[in-house]
Amino acid sequence: MWCQRLAWLLRGRRGSTGRRWPWLPWGPGPVLAVPAHCHSTAPASPCCAWQLHQDHLELRYGSTVMRLDFVWLRDHCRSASCYNAKTNQRSLDTASVDLAIQPQAVRVDETTLFLTWPDGHVTRYGLEWLARNSYEGQKQQVMHPRILWNAEIYQQAQVPSIDCRSFLETDEGLKEFLQNFLLYGIAFVENVTPTKEDTEILAKRISIIRETIYGRMWYFTSDFSRGDTAYTKLALDRHTDTTYFQEPCGIQVFHCLKHEGTGGRTLLVDGFHAAEQVLRQAPEHFELLAKVPLKHEYVENVGGCHNHMIGVGPVLNVYPWNNELYLIRYNNYDRAVINTVPHDVVRRWYRAHRALTAELRRPHNELWVKLKPGKVLFVDNWRVLHGREAFTGYRQLCGCYLTRDDVLNTARLLGLQA
Repeated sequence: MWCQRLAWLLRGRRGSTGRRWPWLPWGPGPVLAVPAHCHSTAPASPCCAWQLHQDHLELRYGSTVMRLDFVWLRDHCRSASCYNAKTNQRSLDTASVDLAIQPQAVRVDETTLFLTWPDGHVTRYGLEWLARNSYEGQKQQVMHPRILWNAEIYQQAQVPSIDCRSFLETDEGLKEFLQNFLLYGIAFVENVTPTKEDTEILAKRISIIRETIYGRMWYFTSDFSRGDTAYTKLALDRHTDTTYFQEPCGIQVFHCLKHEGTGGRTLLVDGFHAAEQVLRQAPEHFELLAKVPLKHEYVENVGGCHNHMIGVGPVLNVYPWNNELYLIRYNNYDRAVINTVPHDVVRRWYRAHRALTAELRRPHNELWVKLKPGKVLFVDNWRVLHGREAFTGYRQLCGCYLTRDDVLNTARLLGLQA
């Protein structure tokens, strides 16, 4: 049953002033709903009801109650004169819309909202489109579906590695790889020729390679050729990379080309899983880690390499409309002096950081893998922390950073939600 609030004016009647649709007052206060009329429609159709207010339309569609500002409704018009469907770009000059605009007529049928504006322009919206694209609709949706994991969950999932040939030559192999990567934040490709050149070919299949201060394709051993602990044989605690960039690198690629020695296993921890535990146990800690901005810094003066990078942002980054976590910036090595936090917040921040660190360090959250020649690991650097145990002997790795936008673009073109 559709319940539609239809005014007598929609039947063509006129008010005492002789002006059509006199029910839109221009004074302060909300516009009261006009009498409702219920009409039978297709049984499968969601229930719909609407009510006009001074500056917005309140629309119930199914279980979603939307409050749609009149300026928003005019700005997002998808008519041919307002929106270029070929380029998927807005044609309407938003600055030309009267900020006090109100529709002169509103009509709703089984699938569509119709608004007539003072200049006679008619805007049409599909009700499904509004439910998806309204603020209230977005609050109910996740931008990036994920499976949060600890070591046991990931191992029991038996996520398959993708064969190199399938990854490079078929959309099916590429799509399966990207689906694994989007859900878990890590994915593997097997049977790759263990060279830097072949690793680069693999990386370029899904993204443009992001060139940084480390170059395009990096290649390193434990020779301390750069001013970074990674260029040693020491153990590395869990961390995300390039926290000292204003936009940390999105994806990291690792390929162990050779290791003649012991140790050197790679540690992987789902940072989003740990953050979820903090949110459940102490939401005030989660909120603080998502609000307090910190500086991360990289200062290098080794050989011919001279760099001073600074990135600023909270440890946890969330979308404000649905509180969905999309980035964790965690690196105790590169965290700079804490001078962005007032005295009355500092100790609370340390408690919150300690709670997150405790979750990240729980043994059951640690996934240890041994990287071997021919098996390439892709890591979501905005989600999954990585580390390394100390090693002996000669160990040679190559890899690169990928631009996050391009990886997600590839996934969307294959029909995945990303």
